Amino acid sequence: MGHIVHTWQREKIILRLLVLSHLIASVVSCADHTNRQRGHLSKRQEDSSTNSSSQAANWAYDASYNWGALEPSYAECQTGTQQSPIALSLTNGLSQYHHPTFENYDRNVSGNWTNWGYGPSFNLAHPPDNYTTLPSLHWDNETAYLKGWHIHAPADHSVGGDRSKAEMHLVHVDTEGDEVAVLAIRLDPGTSMDPFFAQLPKMIPFVTGPGLSPDQQFSPAEVVEDVPMNMALILNGVYRFNEFWTYKGSLTSPPCREGIRWFVARTIAFTAVNQMKTILGACTFSAREEQEVWLHEINSA
Repeated sequence: MGHIVHTWQREKIILRLLVLSHLIASVVSCADHTNRQRGHLSKRQEDSSTNSSSQAANWAYDASYNWGALEPSYAECQTGTQQSPIALSLTNGLSQYHHPTFENYDRNVSGNWTNWGYGPSFNLAHPPDNYTTLPSLHWDNETAYLKGWHIHAPADHSVGGDRSKAEMHLVHVDTEGDEVAVLAIRLDPGTSMDPFFAQLPKMIPFVTGPGLSPDQQFSPAEVVEDVPMNMALILNGVYRFNEFWTYKGSLTSPPCREGIRWFVARTIAFTAVNQMKTILGACTFSAREEQEVWLHEINSA
């Protein structure tokens, strides 16, 4: 009889653990950089192709070397041939191909201002499942639409061995809402106020807590909606990518999906010292280890 009771208690504990595991997986968020308060701003509530599991359970930026071994859907992090980020240098030259041009970046936009768990972020408002109303990026015969931007600290891409304080990623999607291109702008402290960052609302900080991932720490209430923004200011600050590196790469967090066209501006966007301190104060470490160059076709036609 004692053995039967012991077995029943053990099964009850296992059942509780399974339920708890399911609840944890349901509340943590995704590996991509979308706002947690979606509403009409996001295509998908949860897409298993990009939002595969809990950050708390199985990945962190400071252990990015091991992502590919964590679960099958992350295999491309280890086996991919065009993984991002990579080290760049002027010895690569600058691109003579795939010149980016921009449409509707000169009009004001609005959207959600928040912290994506690692730093400041902004998602543009648009009609449900319609991205073609957003500012657009054109290169070759391709068109992509600005879904939003976020900041990594320190910078993902080093140039000539130097890594900037932070890096801003302007994420562009196709008509289905899938990421296809990223404009990367390195950020460093300078001597003058940067007009783009001067327009931003008060920074929303990440929240620390023992044993919690950024997505668990994030409070959905910490979203400022309908924030106006002039995206042309950041483009003008780097001369609209008149000099740049480009390569075929990937997302910089699991599942590390490839098929992303990267544009990295040669020009650094310089901020005032206090602006940079404010940006960094809202950030926590979010730079993936740089990947070996393989089939990235840097600056190739």
